[in-house]
Parts: sequence; C-alpha cells; structure tokens
Amino acid sequence: MKSYWVTDTGKTREVNQDYIYSSDEPVGSLPNLYITADGMGGYNAGDYASRCCVEEFVSQVKRSGQPTVISTMKEALSAANASVAAHAAENSELSGMGTTFVAATVFPDKIYVVNVGDSRLYMIGNEMKQITVDHSYVEEMIRKGELLRKDARIHPKKNVITRAVGVEAAVEADYYEVMTEEDSRFLLLCTDGLTNMVEDEEIRHIVMKSADAPEEALHRLVQRANECGGKDNISAVIIEIRQDRN
Repeated sequence: MKSYWVTDTGKTREVNQDYIYSSDEPVGSLPNLYITADGMGGYNAGDYASRCCVEEFVSQVKRSGQPTVISTMKEALSAANASVAAHAAENSELSGMGTTFVAATVFPDKIYVVNVGDSRLYMIGNEMKQITVDHSYVEEMIRKGELLRKDARIHPKKNVITRAVGVEAAVEADYYEVMTEEDSRFLLLCTDGLTNMVEDEEIRHIVMKSADAPEEALHRLVQRANECGGKDNISAVIIEIRQDRN
C-alpha cells in the first residue's frame, strides 16, 4: 500500500482550510488511515476546524478498543465532532465553524469509508466510481429530480453542504464497506476544490495517464483545477491499491 498527497490554496483563497492525514502504516487497530477535511468558518475558523477534527479523530483511533472498523470510526468521529463543537463554544472567533470529512482504511480486498459533507472518495481504474454520496443542497436536488447531475457543478448553490462535523451536538455520517474491484488501481480522496473545477472523467484520465507516477498525477490535478479557476483550496490523496499486472 502506497499513498501520495497534495494540498494547494488555489487562486482565489488567502488561507488553506483543507487538512490531510495519510498513513500507510497501522494506526491503532486499523492497517492504515487516510483522511481529507475541508473546513468552513471565518478567516481562521475553517482552518482550525479541519485540523482539530482530523487530529482528534486520529488520536481516538489510536486508543480505541472498539471491536470492529466501523465502531472504531464511529467512536472517533463522535469524539472529533465533540472537540470541534467545544472549541467553537469556547472561542467566539471560532463560532459556527465546521468541516467536511472523508476517511478510509484499506484492507487487501475491501475498504471502509466514512464521510460527512461533500469531500469525496473515488475508486479509479478503467472507470471512476464515486463511493461516497455528497451531503449537499445540489445532491438533494438531484435526488428529487430537480437538477441534472451534469448541471450540479455550475449551480450557484453547489457549495452549500447539509452536514458537517462540529456544527451539531451529534454528527450524522455515512459509513461504507466496499469490496475493491479487480480493475481498480487507485483510491482518490479529495475536497470539492478539485471536483468543482475538474470533471470526473478528466480526473480519471489524468490519474491513469500517470498511473506509474501518482505524484505527477496529483500535481497535474492541482494544476488543472487552478487552470479552471482555482476558486477553492484543492486537496487530494491518491492510494495505490493494486499494481499494474500487465
């Protein structure tokens, strides 16, 4: 298992409110751990929220005694949510802060994923499959048949999320246990600073074109997002889950 990551402020933001954690080595009872978070709030609050959330989640995973992967993730996310909320309550400058969150741990034949908000996880090979479902205003419109998916990226409310870590007393998250597909080579965790700027198929093309050099793919993804406007922070983690068998 090998991972690579990148984070970039983008072309229009002054502060990078994204936060990444990537470990190919065991973290507590988990064989590895990869996280991407996109903070929201005032000038510094979003930056604080994403970092606080990720650090508390990792700390809780390290000391967790839960019997399953999902229960470990649930316990850790609950602790992270409480930590962000507590800091927001204690400091008026941090009031209202929150963060998206997507985390994955990878086993030989499956992955476990948790997500809140609109940061995403994809499985990439001959096709690109989005594993997570956005918790966002436009995703709800799509589900109701009020908006076509192809129009979601340009909708004026595309950045409005319906769930976040740290904004409520209890956090509502989605958990997934997914078998890795035979033709899939990579997992991609990313914030919406990438997916709002670059179409999924172009992301897949860039990743697979540089399949033997994932770090180059990451930098090309950032470059492309900035070429398309760079309207938000851009962060991504690529995890190589299978070597090319050809």
